[in-house]
Amino acid sequence: MSVEKVALITAGGSGMGAATARRLASDGYAVAILSSSGKGEALAKELGGIGVTGSNQSQDDLHRLVDLAMQRWGRIDALVNSAGHGPRAPILDLSDEDWHKGMDVYFLNAVRATRLVVPIMQKQGKGAIVNISTAWAFEPSDMFPTSAVMRAGLASFTKIFTDTYAAQNIRMNNVLPGWIDSLPATDARRDSVPMQRYGKAEEIAGTISFLLSDDAGYITGQNIRVDGGITRSI
Repeated sequence: MSVEKVALITAGGSGMGAATARRLASDGYAVAILSSSGKGEALAKELGGIGVTGSNQSQDDLHRLVDLAMQRWGRIDALVNSAGHGPRAPILDLSDEDWHKGMDVYFLNAVRATRLVVPIMQKQGKGAIVNISTAWAFEPSDMFPTSAVMRAGLASFTKIFTDTYAAQNIRMNNVLPGWIDSLPATDARRDSVPMQRYGKAEEIAGTISFLLSDDAGYITGQNIRVDGGITRSI
């Protein structure tokens, strides 16, 4: 089956990943969704795409997603790397195992999928990748230590990736969400945001949609904060 554009979404069964899958389907993408819960398969069926129940911590599961997309559509134009939740504890209470788990969840999840899709994008002469990161990658919070540390590493990976692949018209950017409505809501968290509200998963999806589009064709290697102003940079 031939289509004009195909997007892969990992950890896409709920939250920002699912909102992104819905938005990209409405944008005209054929979507292939990976999730560990089975919700991704159900959503993919609803959207007329392909779903795989598996983990973005498994190279085999990711390979299955890529292979199914290529068998059905023969191309991959976009990759969205979402993630689950890694270990949380006071910083020195985290074990070596916790830190390795955090690296799997928040950093290698993006590296593994990127390895698989880039050769396909190189043959096509074009591609775009967006990693869902966190607003606390550069202004870390002790609430999310493994996330903040590993996603700071993801930002460095993205810059090196850009140095290597931008000339081949393969772009990579990170979206840095703040407090989003897919998370449990508290008054204190809401009140800490200058906009005085939680963001919507659909707002993250809209930003990702833009970054994958041709309108963002000159944007790569960037970390885009979508957090209501809770973090700021010079």
